[in-house]
Amino acid sequence: MGKKGDLSNCEWGMVVGARRAGLSISQSAQLLGFSRTTISRVYKEWCVKGKTSSMQQSCGRKYLVDARGQRRKGRLIQADRRATLTETTSRYNRGMQQRIREATTRTTLRRMGYNSRRPHRVPLIK
Repeated sequence: MGKKGDLSNCEWGMVVGARRAGLSISQSAQLLGFSRTTISRVYKEWCVKGKTSSMQQSCGRKYLVDARGQRRKGRLIQADRRATLTETTSRYNRGMQQRIREATTRTTLRRMGYNSRRPHRVPLIK
């Protein structure tokens, strides 16, 4: 019997699917092998929040450049908007203990919204 926090995405989906198919809480618990409390809580959370997974934030690799690093990188970019990717990466790595590659800098800049090639000032007359 799994608790609500221990369920995988697939198991969450099975619980929600069983309840949406019209099975009662007891029937769902018997069919899937979870406690009635777990079935009830998962379905209630799905109804209220539309949430279907329990461990979304703890999945996947952590970012090398966290929120603090992004703020620092933003200040470096604002200081010199014409700096190349190599220059930006080397400036970022100067003060950091953990060094990052240019590819990491590129993905971080895209995540921060610096991926547009459109000019900032659009001409009024075409």
